[in-house]
Amino acid sequence: MTAALPGTGAGTSAFSRALDHLGRAIVDGELPTDHTDTIEGLVERTGASRSVVREASRVLGALGMLSAGRRVGLRVLAPEHWDVLDPLVIRWRLGGPGARTQIDELRALRHAIEPAAAAAAAENVRRDAVDAPRDPEDDREGEEHGLGGEVSTRSLSVAVAALRSAADEPETAAYLQADRALHAAVLDLSANTMFARLRAVIDEGLRERAQRERVDLLPHPYDLTLHVRVAEAILAGDAGTAASVMREIVERTTPAPS
Repeated sequence: MTAALPGTGAGTSAFSRALDHLGRAIVDGELPTDHTDTIEGLVERTGASRSVVREASRVLGALGMLSAGRRVGLRVLAPEHWDVLDPLVIRWRLGGPGARTQIDELRALRHAIEPAAAAAAAENVRRDAVDAPRDPEDDREGEEHGLGGEVSTRSLSVAVAALRSAADEPETAAYLQADRALHAAVLDLSANTMFARLRAVIDEGLRERAQRERVDLLPHPYDLTLHVRVAEAILAGDAGTAASVMREIVERTTPAPS
């Protein structure tokens, strides 16, 4: 996955603009499957320099969207070759004609992953507490750890506190930021490296929700309650409750499939 291009689409640099232009053109079908081109042709299309276009084409190649060859030059690859778990590809698909399919796929992924990650996080906290009980007198450690061991739960606790604060304000942008932090913390606490690897994918799903709904839409009190409950279940080592509550959260924050 590409990880260092958060500004793509925002026009933050000639490179990000060129990459975004070409990525969206491929996803939208403006540059269809098997279309061939040259660096010079893409320079004319984007208005960027040769060096910028060359670097953008390398990124698109890494994403499985372009191939390069001496005889054919640059060739657009079919969607089955794309790195569909990359945040850039997800973002482009959400902005393209296949947006509904991408939303449904993100929904299915969240349903499959997040409840399991919440359960794993709770099990991890519980197992750590059994292996290394916390000294009751160590109050400071209790703020940063779960039931008692070495598993750091500080990021989860901080996210819950931020959610409560944003809901009290109320401040939508801060709430959404804290929401994303909470979901990321759950994936990290699962101690499953493959779940954690999907942080950026889940984050794109949460971004999509924020863009789909009205910007001034305030969080429903019950949504806050659910997020607090899932955090409390994880900290208590209650895997069953953590999974069921997270499942309800996902149900409430994703649209029904088309």
